[in-house]
Amino acid sequence: MSRFVPHTLRGRLVAGVLALLALACAAVGVATSFAMNRFLMGRVDQQLSTIGGRYAASLEHGDRSGGDTRSQAPGTLGARVAGGVLTQGAVVTPYDDDRARLSGGDQAVLVGLPADGVPRTVSLSSLHEYRVVAVPGRDGDVLITGLPLHEAEETLRRMQVFEVFMFGAALAVTGVAGAVWVRLALRPLERVAATARRVTRLPLASGEVALTERVPDTDPRTEAGQVGAAFNSMLGHVGEALTRRHAVEQRLRAFAADASHELRTPLAAIRGHTELALRGAEPMPEGVRHALDRIDAESGRMSELVADLLLLARLDAGRPLARDEVDLTKLAIESVGDARAAAPAHRWRLELPEEPVTVQGDPSRLRQVITNLLTNAGMHTPDGTAVTLTVRRAPDAAELTVTDGGPGIPPDMQEEIFERFSRVDKGRSRASGGTGLGLAIVKAVVAAHGGTIGVESRPGRTAFRIRLPDAERSAIWGRMPEKP
Repeated sequence: MSRFVPHTLRGRLVAGVLALLALACAAVGVATSFAMNRFLMGRVDQQLSTIGGRYAASLEHGDRSGGDTRSQAPGTLGARVAGGVLTQGAVVTPYDDDRARLSGGDQAVLVGLPADGVPRTVSLSSLHEYRVVAVPGRDGDVLITGLPLHEAEETLRRMQVFEVFMFGAALAVTGVAGAVWVRLALRPLERVAATARRVTRLPLASGEVALTERVPDTDPRTEAGQVGAAFNSMLGHVGEALTRRHAVEQRLRAFAADASHELRTPLAAIRGHTELALRGAEPMPEGVRHALDRIDAESGRMSELVADLLLLARLDAGRPLARDEVDLTKLAIESVGDARAAAPAHRWRLELPEEPVTVQGDPSRLRQVITNLLTNAGMHTPDGTAVTLTVRRAPDAAELTVTDGGPGIPPDMQEEIFERFSRVDKGRSRASGGTGLGLAIVKAVVAAHGGTIGVESRPGRTAFRIRLPDAERSAIWGRMPEKP
């Protein structure tokens, strides 16, 4: 039933107007039909009053061919009832009156009429609808006079048919005119909707956003103008919030870049002095050597973290990457070989097409993407898990998929794993700690190459799928100029 109900405001307004007009037309039709029926019945009753019992009285005296008969309208019924029996009955024809052929039921109807002079409508099977009146005669009999209702009913039927056509035409014209009028009246709301659609197409998730879209109709005297003014005010607040957010992001990125850059030198000095101390010929206590080993390990881990943060800061700032032709099949072979050497307890598989799959991009960063995904699979799945790296050519893109048979990622974490410092300890077992930046770097590098990355995970199967533009479509990159 709901599919027949209009869903748009325009459709509902037009349907509502048509429904109200249809109800009004129906009410007018019923009222006029009732009034016309009363008017026609009144005329018939007036004619019966004028005729009185003269025609029936002529039947009583056997005069059925005199002037009184000829003065009666065609179809006039005359009948005489005496002693509860219909003794005479005739109907005036265009040529002369004729004996009425009444069935037994019709005769019973006429005999049962009270002689009170009140007009009544009766249905005679042989003569159809009649308006009759019964009056007492001079000899103790009952004289019945009737007029046919055929003409009155035909007149009423014609009027009703005319009203149906007139009301139908009025509804059709009103529907067309109403649709045009409502369309014109709702144009301001359509402009509000158009502005909202343009705003939804803007990239509001990150970066600098120039929210200049505004609704042109802001007349406070109209409801649509009030909606437009409120919408413009909301867009102004959103624009201010986005500007503040971008400024905060810029400050955080600048801080991360500066801090990462400044930390590289002291970390390198710490590692250098630690290595120098460990290589010294002088004997040292075991506790001191262990402390120096831990300092060297942690400073190395800190150096990796700083390098990752600096890379993310540069990618956020839109720093250009190298742009060379990269053979993904070759990178896949080398990366799987390195992963097999780093985690020999896993089962590493490689699925490659017969022809090389090439893209335009930065080979070192793309190698880092593949290495991070394979390292993630090796770290977060138990020993013996099968990990498969698949490279294939998709329509207008190169597709790279890393699939493992581990315990999977919880559904509520599948969107967060690409955030910085995100950890999914509950969904996967961890053999060692990590910085939580690996997948964030993967997403940033893929985005810088104009590609996309997604994850599908359930217990027993997790797949990271990357799509990169092929070499022929790589010209769309605005952030990756040719390598000098």
